[in-house]
Amino acid sequence: MLFIVVWIVSFIPYFALLMWLRTRHKDDSAYRKLCSKALGYGALSVLPAILLSGTSYFAVRLTGVQESNPLLYQAIYQICILALVEEIVKFLAFRRVLKKTDYLYSWMDTAVLMTLVGTGFGILEAVVYSIGASVPVMLVRGICLPHAGIGFIIGYYYGKGAKFGKPIYKYIGFLIAWLFHGLYDFSLSPEFLAINDNLAIIPLSLALLDIVLVIMLIVFVNKAKKREIYTEALK
Repeated sequence: MLFIVVWIVSFIPYFALLMWLRTRHKDDSAYRKLCSKALGYGALSVLPAILLSGTSYFAVRLTGVQESNPLLYQAIYQICILALVEEIVKFLAFRRVLKKTDYLYSWMDTAVLMTLVGTGFGILEAVVYSIGASVPVMLVRGICLPHAGIGFIIGYYYGKGAKFGKPIYKYIGFLIAWLFHGLYDFSLSPEFLAINDNLAIIPLSLALLDIVLVIMLIVFVNKAKKREIYTEALK
């Protein structure tokens, strides 16, 4: 019974964020439809992420590095494969959403839409990870909204790059998100935590940073809607 209650509660932050972002323009049906599409594409991107990361998992294990150097293996798999694959498929889903719409999206909208892609990914991933997960893990994943915060980083910098005609910002946003994601996953590995008990502060700090990123998103959206630079169409 406790597991079911915690499982339900862990999804509340995701759906609260989703509803807040989707109802930002209550009278704009095209905007709400685009938000739903971003959420759906994000959820569907979990499937290729599982396929690609699973294939890569077996490929790396064939090298035997997990036996010779378990810490290096975790670094390679968590940062260079798992985190990178997940960020790539989410970014491609985000790009597809933008390409398949006639909606005149703004800088603020790119931040919102990429956050929703991350939210969709995070919701479906949470369902998968809940199988066999402990109660604390489910609560942490629900409260921190990791994919939503990471999505905000990519969407913000993507919009900035499009606004000022500097594609480098798009790459910067992706790089920051990827490294943050990879370091977070790697810092949670048993091999990393076994180095020193004090290193547990790193994943804890990164989890708190996830929450800060979501707060930054909320602040950005509230302030951005009052400034033309963030609300005028990018195309």
